[in-house]
Amino acid sequence: MTVARRKRLIRAQRAWTGIALVAAISFLAGMTDAIGLRLSGDFVSFMTGNTTRAAIFIVDGNWGHGLVLLGAIALFVMGNALGIVMASIVRRRIFGVLAAVALLLSLASILDQPQFGVLRFYLVVLAMGVVNAAVEQIEGLPIGLTYVTGALSRLGRGIGRFIMGNRRLDWSIQIVPWSGMVTGALCGALIGGAFARESLFLAAVFAMTIAISSLFIRKTLHHRYNHRSASTSRR
Repeated sequence: MTVARRKRLIRAQRAWTGIALVAAISFLAGMTDAIGLRLSGDFVSFMTGNTTRAAIFIVDGNWGHGLVLLGAIALFVMGNALGIVMASIVRRRIFGVLAAVALLLSLASILDQPQFGVLRFYLVVLAMGVVNAAVEQIEGLPIGLTYVTGALSRLGRGIGRFIMGNRRLDWSIQIVPWSGMVTGALCGALIGGAFARESLFLAAVFAMTIAISSLFIRKTLHHRYNHRSASTSRR
């Protein structure tokens, strides 16, 4: 086997492993978003929607709910920051991030009394912020896990460039997070409707299942799916 062929095989293995992770984690995000929407009536990962809804509530005089949504947006940002910090200090980056997500969802599932509704909502939002640190890029291509607007935009621009003669197809990977999100949302809507009380715990179990599965991935790959690794490799 030539050196060039070996490098291509290694790169393909990295890419397919990353794609599988993105599909699984996007499925988790879609599932949790649908469950969270059923339980709270608000988005737990779609912060564009929460921003617009917060503005409408405030203009309409419903300051209480508007401020709750603004608090959720702040927590989502904090969750992303916390995820990066955790990923930087844990040797098994993906496992550490997903285990934290599973813990947060488990805590939220316990708080099923009406008086804890906002706290439960905030814990799920925090979990969806943290999960974004699990995988940030695949072979230099940016990937979003809990939102698909950016992925669909990159997909559309890739199609446009293909029409104009650019035959690179790396943009097609952006269909993966959207596919994972929509199938996860369908599953979450079904689970949330049939098992409302247990739905968040089931999402936590799924998150932990992905976390444990990630332990079978080579340790070196755990740090290849973040932006710092990508920038370092290009130096």
